[in-house]
Amino acid sequence: MTSATTDPWIDPDQALLQGRWRKWIGGAGNHDLAALEDLAGLTTLAGAHCLDVAFHPAAVAAVRRGIRWALGQGAQRPPWLMVSLNDGEDPHFRKASFDPDRCPTACPRPCARVCPARAIGAHGGILDDRCYGCGRCPAACPLGLIVEAPIELDAEAVVEGLRQLRPDAVEIHTRQGRTDAFARRLEQLARAGVPLRRLAVSCAESPPQTGDGNVPFGPYLWSLFALVRAGGWRPLWQLDGRPMSGDLGVGTARAAVDLLRRWRGHLPPGPIQLAGGTNAATLPLLAREGLNRPPAAGGVAGVAYGSSARTLLVPWLEQAEARGRRLLDCRDLWPAALDQLGSLWRAR
Repeated sequence: MTSATTDPWIDPDQALLQGRWRKWIGGAGNHDLAALEDLAGLTTLAGAHCLDVAFHPAAVAAVRRGIRWALGQGAQRPPWLMVSLNDGEDPHFRKASFDPDRCPTACPRPCARVCPARAIGAHGGILDDRCYGCGRCPAACPLGLIVEAPIELDAEAVVEGLRQLRPDAVEIHTRQGRTDAFARRLEQLARAGVPLRRLAVSCAESPPQTGDGNVPFGPYLWSLFALVRAGGWRPLWQLDGRPMSGDLGVGTARAAVDLLRRWRGHLPPGPIQLAGGTNAATLPLLAREGLNRPPAAGGVAGVAYGSSARTLLVPWLEQAEARGRRLLDCRDLWPAALDQLGSLWRAR
């Protein structure tokens, strides 16, 4: 087996208990099927315990193809497949767009330089399938031409989609003050009747001076815990330190660790994973804080990686794309990409 992880594969439930959990975030709005298949294959082979992807049949099918490829390469067992939902407006559920005819001819297109999804090229507008709403391009546009639109899911689409996709786990992105909206999503999960290994809850801390942010972070999660347990699900708490910013350095990595430090000891029962700004600096930061221990000893269950993993693999994705092939079929390319991806898993 070719693998970038130094640890033997363990069951996802055991990984959560031992503090060795690694999750790959494909993007709640990411429908780039070719890249999803490549990334799913490599992250599975690298030892990820869970792949978190868009609530979209084609995206889930692409990820499952990647998992099958990894099993054929010697991966010991498939990871959990998780799909992401939201209970209201959320930065993970949006798409950017602009009219390229409004761009100045001489524009250097800084939007393209900051896009980790390769959704903006040298010409034309944004490739909708590749965009997953990271939020970098609107700030980069000097003329403010880029707009964002939310991805919305109605109740019946959620129920029927879950029955069709049958994921191992579901993650709900929420924010402080949305207990009623969260409860409505849980009602839809119950109606779908799909057994889940875990129900993950992702939440960032809202500034206290803004609207629904007046509901404190910890007490809000406790209100959700009561709903989750009443429905018979096992919770997994995702502390979203700095949403949609995973490849910008140690500053963003510190945000999730700081959120954990502020609320550690005041959160409801259940394993905790860090996300939102997580990157290669996250595990070393946890070690310096003494938090790289199993949850029972006061540590965290693990870390979820999104655009930081994608950015690492962009050079190999582009080389494979130039050949008109998927990266997984380029035996001279993917082992180096796999080793690069493993740097996230191996960081200490």
